[in-house]
Amino acid sequence: MINILVLCTGNSCRSQIAHGYLDHFTDDKKVKVYSAGVETHGVNPKAIAIMQEDGIDISHHTSNNVEEYFDIPFDYVITVCDNAKERCPFFPTKAVKLHYNFPDPAKANGTDEEILEEFRQVREMIKKYIKNFIDKI
Repeated sequence: MINILVLCTGNSCRSQIAHGYLDHFTDDKKVKVYSAGVETHGVNPKAIAIMQEDGIDISHHTSNNVEEYFDIPFDYVITVCDNAKERCPFFPTKAVKLHYNFPDPAKANGTDEEILEEFRQVREMIKKYIKNFIDKI
């Protein structure tokens, strides 16, 4: 079993999107995916909506704090924003640590459609990153 943790600031958008794609691309029992934040902000409804557009249901996901997972032996920890990388508390793990600072779509401004378009752009960036990661493990 490969344990993967995706870590972001609030576990509301970027880490939830990455979690959804990790589940989707590893559609087998050999991988267990977790996502967490250094804070918890709840799962963003726009993240749920744009993932549904791509056929992935993350509506059942919860927003979790990284401290809930200190006892899990992770093989990979992927931080998806600089804030989480800098603020992540140390916890004992031999995990391979990976990092990519994706833009935060929750900070987008404009019309509803412009904001959704920002979510879609970030979704596509994360999708590509996660697919590439999965192809290498």
